Amino acid sequence: MSRIVVLGGAESGVGAAVLAKVKGFDVFLSDKGKIADHYADTLREWKIPFEEGQHSEELILNADEVVKSPGIPTAAPMVQKLMQQGTPILSEIEFAGRYDTAKKICITGSNGKTTTTSLIYYLLQQAGLNVGLGGNIGKSYAFQVATEHFDYYVLEISSFQLDNVYDFRPDIAIITNITPDHLDRYNYNMEEYVKAKFRITRNLRPEDCFIFDSDDAITIDHLNKIIIQAKMLPFTQNGKVDQGAYLEGEKIVVKYEESESEIYLKELALGGKHNIYNSMAAALAAKAVDIDDETIRGSLATFEPIEHRLEPVLSIKDVLYINDSKATNVDSAWYALECQTKPVVWIVGGKDKGNDYSVLTDLVKEKVKAIVCLGVDNSKIHAAFEDIVGSENITDTGSADAAVKAASRFASPGDVVLLSPCCASFDLFSCYEDRGEQFKAAVRNL
Repeated sequence: MSRIVVLGGAESGVGAAVLAKVKGFDVFLSDKGKIADHYADTLREWKIPFEEGQHSEELILNADEVVKSPGIPTAAPMVQKLMQQGTPILSEIEFAGRYDTAKKICITGSNGKTTTTSLIYYLLQQAGLNVGLGGNIGKSYAFQVATEHFDYYVLEISSFQLDNVYDFRPDIAIITNITPDHLDRYNYNMEEYVKAKFRITRNLRPEDCFIFDSDDAITIDHLNKIIIQAKMLPFTQNGKVDQGAYLEGEKIVVKYEESESEIYLKELALGGKHNIYNSMAAALAAKAVDIDDETIRGSLATFEPIEHRLEPVLSIKDVLYINDSKATNVDSAWYALECQTKPVVWIVGGKDKGNDYSVLTDLVKEKVKAIVCLGVDNSKIHAAFEDIVGSENITDTGSADAAVKAASRFASPGDVVLLSPCCASFDLFSCYEDRGEQFKAAVRNL
């Protein structure tokens, strides 16, 4: 019996452990931190041995293969020891893909991937298809492969999840865009990050589809260096394409094989330039799985915004509070600011990932009246924006409650308070969802 060791005891790791158990492996899970109670309960339910608070070498280094959770960096000491002795290290995505025969639509990118993934999942549901949602969103892909059956999966896949993918193959691969993000994990080397994203295309075959943003210079630059064996389906807001999607006046034109259809912007449930791109990608994926035009248009018109992504919370004294906690990089915050039409009190900050804030300068000048910093170290934000908004209009806070109260003092009737942090959440919060939930609770308590 082969031995599988799983490193990491959260959603991804526990799902991989359950799948290994179902497939008859000798499985052991190790987490250097504390395992949340509900995950520990799942491991006990499935009779999977585990440890927390340590990595025991004698229980790990004897593995035939290791499934590494995406949050664990390659530089971690135990990972380095495994690599030095030649133990194969896989991602949960790679491991689960071995046992899954469903059609897979896989989405990665720096921005828009959660919205695009959710749109495609909704489209397939509305078309009556038997579809699962997983990857970096919802339930673990591996856990679903172990316990359920779907004909299709829509998977949001982060660069971290792609780092240890080798044979996994999507039927439809989508890269929404690529902008500097997570560079601290990639030696502050943009090329390493780009190559990680493009791992989603490495096993595509001629009958598969690759959907990509042809307006994104970084994507196109890398495409010019490689060969992809798949149907190429670009989407663009600048010009026309023979196959793919493009913007023509106030409508999206979608061309796939011999079919051509139109979707008017006024029909889209999601506003903003960035959501035109997301809707284009989703429409192309839907066409590639043969969903009819009426279902595509109806789904894009009725889709509801996802939690923590430009999510309206409440309007208090004619000030609208918006939760965009999932905006963990500069480009996501750019889109959030760009689509605002009212004066903005901007809540920003967290664990910096090597951000270059200069790309936001013009938008901050145009849109932002005051800044509330929400983080342990806000020095880069002060350096970038204090001269723009004025020292009297920027302040530091260390909790969601304090940030919301400070923002409410800056705000006037007709303004927007926008939590769009630009940064990871791990300095003050457990995850971006925790940050968003605390923000919403603070708003409701005003």
